[in-house]
Amino acid sequence: MFEILKKEIDGELVKFLRSGRFRSLKAVSPSLELAMREFIGRDGKRIRPIMLVIGYLGYAGKPAPGLYTSALSIELLHDFMLIHDDIIDKSDLRRGNPAMHVLLRKGIRGASKVKFSGQDLAIVAGDVVYAMAIHAFLEVQVDMKYKEQGLRKFVDAALYTGAGEFIELLLGGEELSRVKLADIYKIYDYKTAYYTFSCPLSVGAILANAPASEIKKLDEYGICLGRAFQIKDDIIGMFSNSDESGKPSLSDLQEAKKTVLMYYAYRMGNPGQRAEIKAVLAKRLVTAADLERMRGIIAGCGALERVKQEVSALREKAVKIGNSLRMRQTCRTALADYAERLLAC
Repeated sequence: MFEILKKEIDGELVKFLRSGRFRSLKAVSPSLELAMREFIGRDGKRIRPIMLVIGYLGYAGKPAPGLYTSALSIELLHDFMLIHDDIIDKSDLRRGNPAMHVLLRKGIRGASKVKFSGQDLAIVAGDVVYAMAIHAFLEVQVDMKYKEQGLRKFVDAALYTGAGEFIELLLGGEELSRVKLADIYKIYDYKTAYYTFSCPLSVGAILANAPASEIKKLDEYGICLGRAFQIKDDIIGMFSNSDESGKPSLSDLQEAKKTVLMYYAYRMGNPGQRAEIKAVLAKRLVTAADLERMRGIIAGCGALERVKQEVSALREKAVKIGNSLRMRQTCRTALADYAERLLAC
């Protein structure tokens, strides 16, 4: 079912990029239109729009006119976040290709003379993408009351994700010894779980006029799934190469991100390993050799196995909540199967 939904959403994205509203950007700036077309059109998992559609179909049965266009809004919100994230993270790579600020930097004439950068242009491009996301959301044809409720939830996703980014940056300056697990999970909930799972699922259900009790369960389900998904992403970021993760392998270490993986490595490591972790996180320039040493510490002290257990526990909690949902059986089963594949370690 999810493969079918992904094809529908990918097809809708192609139509969106050919639409008059998108093509009108070319009259404003051909370089902006070209960069956005390339960035937005890249292949991806489409997790968020799939979640929105499944949330709707689980309670409505068949798609409302404009549903798939509306589902694109959460993918565009994701693109908006990625554009700004790459600037903050100083990452030149996204989904295995140049980040938006790199694409736009290449189009600057007389780059040595101008007083702005590709990053400056990308901030504005991200804002344009966000505006397009709002436009896309409004395309679904349902009762205006439900559309307004869904839009409020959608805007909350942007608010919480921005707040998550803000507190993550502040936490990056904290000593790992003083960081609490609850602090890290707050970031995971705001920056990943809410807008990747909880918001899309519950927005879809809201548009379908699902009971409030079901929407609450979907929110809880999404938090469990999102936490587990982010932990798995941390593992991939630490132990995979850039071709597999779609971002530079050193990025999390370079940014001194306080992940669950690093939290357990510091607390389960011996004094020498803790000192080495602190030294690497304090470096201005992390090397491939530092990454290899950190991989050895994380696997050797048992932290890697510990976080895999955390993923399993969160997945089991999500399964329990999912089994209690009153959405259509086909959608509930498809959601469970997809979550299982997404979190497989």
